Amino acid sequence: MPTCLPTVVRRCHACASERFRANGRFRVNANHKLLDAWVLVLCASCGDTAKLTVFERTNVRSVRPDLLDRMHDNDPSLAAELLQDPVVQRRNRFALDWTGAWRLDTGGTDHLDREVIDVSVGFAARIPVRPVRLIADGCGLPRAEVERLVAQERLISAVRLSGKVSSHFSFMLKR
Repeated sequence: MPTCLPTVVRRCHACASERFRANGRFRVNANHKLLDAWVLVLCASCGDTAKLTVFERTNVRSVRPDLLDRMHDNDPSLAAELLQDPVVQRRNRFALDWTGAWRLDTGGTDHLDREVIDVSVGFAARIPVRPVRLIADGCGLPRAEVERLVAQERLISAVRLSGKVSSHFSFMLKR
């Protein structure tokens, strides 16, 4: 589950830093029937503002009114949605760094003493995380132990556990 907006990884034109903080603010500019909209991000080093393009010379009538209202209200949840949008990321050439911007909710520790644990992992946002790290944190095990369980086929999942995932998955752990 996300706890705050992720860090935007993009080069600053003023100080050559590569980290920006998103604060959920927007800039919307209308020129007659054409609309421009940006998500504003601040450089972590110098504080300079950069604009990440959401709309560029778009007809006002083609933008949903509720979306435009959320931009005018500086809705942080809309900023989070737009920062995760692959089209916006590709257009503005940036990536997201989720380090320290999410937390793991396990629902308690009463399941850890069972012989077989069947777990379903759900994501509240598309946060790329290594399943081995999630399993280690959730079960209170060292990552090396989790990797050993995978090698011994006592930790089974339909998804590849060695890479990163950002969508729901499940696994079964046999102790």
